Amino acid sequence: MKRKAFQAALPHTIPIAVGFLFLGMSYGFLMRSKGFSVFYPMLMSFFIFAGSMEFVTVNLLLSAFQPVHAFLLALMVNARHLFYGISMLERYKNVGWKKFYLIYGMCDESFTINCSVTPPPGVDKGWFMFFVTLLNQMYWVSGATLGALLGYVIRFDTKGIEFVMTALFVVMFLNQWEESRDHRSALTGIGCSFLCLLIFGSGQFVLPAMGLMILCVTLGRKKEDREKEGRR
Repeated sequence: MKRKAFQAALPHTIPIAVGFLFLGMSYGFLMRSKGFSVFYPMLMSFFIFAGSMEFVTVNLLLSAFQPVHAFLLALMVNARHLFYGISMLERYKNVGWKKFYLIYGMCDESFTINCSVTPPPGVDKGWFMFFVTLLNQMYWVSGATLGALLGYVIRFDTKGIEFVMTALFVVMFLNQWEESRDHRSALTGIGCSFLCLLIFGSGQFVLPAMGLMILCVTLGRKKEDREKEGRR
């Protein structure tokens, strides 16, 4: 049963492996360039397992100790997982102890596969989702660890490598822009970010911008609901 589930899950994760290995290696290189040992990216990628937040954590570790700021930043950066979790409640039923790991290991890519792919006949759904999640996490941990190890032996100017995090968010933004016909949320995000950048400056605008985005999207959604009810 486990072997069949693993064989069914593996092909769906191969494309993700390519991206995770290269992106994870850039994260490992970044951590080494900041003076951290190989154990930091290896353990952080295993226990945090949130790519965008791990890049953000590099600067958090090097800055002043601000636990409340770190908590709020992590919550807002990964707030989309709240909606992922709600949508997966039904699929995670009756999978036993695997549910705890599936909740812990959920990422964008694992969510996409587990939400959209139906396991082949004869393959246990719980084990299929388990191996999808496990394989994706192992790709990321392997990439981060390999990048950090190569950082010991490959010497080059790493100035600007932290831009990979900015590039990651830009790519995610462009993908969402292309996939969605309604660009109001994207334009709201740009507007809120620009406004808070002008008000708070480049060092303090992230949290206010994210809070303002959530407020604007929430109010916009309520307005849409009222309009729909009015049409009825």
